[in-house]
Amino acid sequence: MSPEATARFVRALSDIVGKAHVFTDPDMTARYVIDWTGRWHGGTTAVVRPGRTEEVVGVMRLCREFGIGVVAQGGNTGLVGGSIPMHGEIVLSSERLDAIEAVDPIARTLAAGAGTTVAEAQTAAQRVGLTFGVDLASRDSATLGGIVATNAGGVRVIKYGDTRAQLLGIEAVTSDGSVLTRWKNFTKDNVGYHLPGLLAGSEGTLAVITKVLMKLHVPPTRTEVMLAGVETIESALALTDALRRAGLTIEAAELMTDDGMTLVLQHRKLRHPLGDSAPYYLLVEASGSPDVATVLLETLEQAGDLVVDATLEHGDRLWEFRESHTESVNAASVTPPVKLDVATPVAELESFIGVLRREIDSVFPSVRLIVFGHLADGNVHVNLLDADPAVAQRITEFVFELVVAHNGSISAEHGVGRSKAPWIHLGRSAVDIDLMKAIRHGVDPAHILNPHILPANSAPPTAVARSSARIPPR
Repeated sequence: MSPEATARFVRALSDIVGKAHVFTDPDMTARYVIDWTGRWHGGTTAVVRPGRTEEVVGVMRLCREFGIGVVAQGGNTGLVGGSIPMHGEIVLSSERLDAIEAVDPIARTLAAGAGTTVAEAQTAAQRVGLTFGVDLASRDSATLGGIVATNAGGVRVIKYGDTRAQLLGIEAVTSDGSVLTRWKNFTKDNVGYHLPGLLAGSEGTLAVITKVLMKLHVPPTRTEVMLAGVETIESALALTDALRRAGLTIEAAELMTDDGMTLVLQHRKLRHPLGDSAPYYLLVEASGSPDVATVLLETLEQAGDLVVDATLEHGDRLWEFRESHTESVNAASVTPPVKLDVATPVAELESFIGVLRREIDSVFPSVRLIVFGHLADGNVHVNLLDADPAVAQRITEFVFELVVAHNGSISAEHGVGRSKAPWIHLGRSAVDIDLMKAIRHGVDPAHILNPHILPANSAPPTAVARSSARIPPR
């Protein structure tokens, strides 16, 4: 746009949401155009912060009139660059769409604006004796609109499922300013396509989410947290299975490695939680028995050689070792770490991590590998420290091809965004991609919603530069 047209556009935005809620000064927009990992730096025509759905409608109609792209942004905690404007798109921030409209303890639902944080939703649920089923380390910043748009998982997937499984209703604004409202306070509403489920994981490419209706759950009466050192991932899986067979409900099951634990201990200046170190650590939060601790201890005793050492605690202290991994990785790397959120079948997890370690050491010897993640669903957070930005793409492709060789997924929780778009063909067939493109074109023919991510901007397989790194035979 010409400077004159840009000025008219910004004035019109101000007329819709108020001048105080339109940012164009670089100092004001800086935090909206750099992603949480520090790897994606963009630029925006303006940051706009609507406070009501009607204002989102006005913004969308104006952007369509001017042909300006729109990138919806929540807490900006994503890891794949999906909410960063790279080509002057406006940032439509949900910060002011943060009202918790209703918490229904009978239907067990929460209705809230897209800008409500996960922590705020958790607190609201707790006030009526319920629990919000999505939990992740970025809970104080991640928003409900964001976790729906990316179909976030988190540490409670093992019990409650991902965000899509807990989404009952949605309000969203399409690119032409139409308002979609699918809002029923119950589960069995089986009329036509499940549009809330379609928008979950769409990463802002189909509509701008303004409100969500989420399921709530009855919390366990008592939980205990166990941290166990084990020799192998197979041992961690066997121990988790033994706890289930003992009658316990697994609230969370997290996997860490000795390398990751060492990093956390150094960064946070903590004492080792166990008497003996181990190659892997299993963190389990369990419930389901009047005396959870006794069942845990009995299961540990029966586990024998599966366990190197273990400790139990009631409370959150042991969670600190798991939740400090991300900040410890960021602090320890001399370059922005390459973060790859992937998944394999649980049966393939040990093989995948073992081969990944050996091959990273061989092919990329200057790179440090830290993995951790959600054991029970095979979701691994691959962190590559000290990776020269010049090889970031090559090492990413190397890891993704290894994931595919183990029958896995290149995106487990954070979506495709910009960072994974060139490799979407590794996770979806040509027919699948064409159908996604058709859906997207049908909903947003002007192609203004997050226009540079997902299949609309992904390169076909023949256009992707192949890595020179070898993929080892299985």
